[in-house]
Amino acid sequence: MRIVVTRRIPEAALAVLREAGEVWLPEADRALEPDELRKAVDGAAAVVSMLHDRIDGPVADAAGPGLRVVANVAVGYDNIDVPALAERNVLVTNTPGVLTDATADLTFSLLLALTRRIGEGDRLLRAREPWSFHLGFMLGSGLQGKTLGIIGLGGIGTAVARRARAFGMNIVYSGRSRSAAETELDARFVSREELLTTADVVSLHCPLTPQTRHLIDAEALGAMKNTAYLINTTRGPVVDEAALADALRRGEIAGAGLDVFEKEPEVEPRLLDLDNVVLTPHLGSATVETRTEMALLAARNVAAVLAGEAPLNPVRG
Repeated sequence: MRIVVTRRIPEAALAVLREAGEVWLPEADRALEPDELRKAVDGAAAVVSMLHDRIDGPVADAAGPGLRVVANVAVGYDNIDVPALAERNVLVTNTPGVLTDATADLTFSLLLALTRRIGEGDRLLRAREPWSFHLGFMLGSGLQGKTLGIIGLGGIGTAVARRARAFGMNIVYSGRSRSAAETELDARFVSREELLTTADVVSLHCPLTPQTRHLIDAEALGAMKNTAYLINTTRGPVVDEAALADALRRGEIAGAGLDVFEKEPEVEPRLLDLDNVVLTPHLGSATVETRTEMALLAARNVAAVLAGEAPLNPVRG
């Protein structure tokens, strides 16, 4: 059975796939263009996809009736038209759980870098600018006693909240339902409107859906404190980047830390010129251990389906 892997993954995961079928990899380690993707999947029984691959009905049709599973190497699956694949009896899987801690670590790293002005300090020294210590030099903001507002208290949001509690922060959250971790975290469930107006830090951990696209827009940013910070490590389009750039320039919020962007790999150009923004190139899960486990989980999902077994992590659209 032909297994198409759209971009190179760790060798340990490839070994699992090679036991399940004949593996195809592109020669160049880059995202496939749409026409290249459709050509590559021809005759595939399984596709191991990345978050930059748009897998929809036409792609499934290009693969043919033998396509049985698409294993997305990511937690989110907004790049996959799950209903279209379900109509064609194609299973979709994702990789939840294994990247929770890595992404929570990166989220908190962005927050610390932003509030303690680490990026600014680094740039100052590398530019060989003169400086001297004094009590008013490059003052940042402490976290103890501040309120962290989490939009989406799922696995990653909960892991971020645990880290915040260790720093002495108070937790409020909003979402579609109340979290079982509420008591453990001493977290308070509030409306999104109340969260935006009261939180000192707003951290986004909701999936990208039609309802959450541009959830943080000009109105939402205007509702936040002018001393508040925004952190986004979920999906870029949850934030209206143009509105964010405007809000930051006008001082409507104090700063932003972004690991994901609306039109990756492009970044809103005005954000690049602002000192009160920390930017990282989608590094949330970027540890050797985590990326390897993600790829292994995707490979195991493929192997299970091709062996006639239930997938470990089915996505139900």
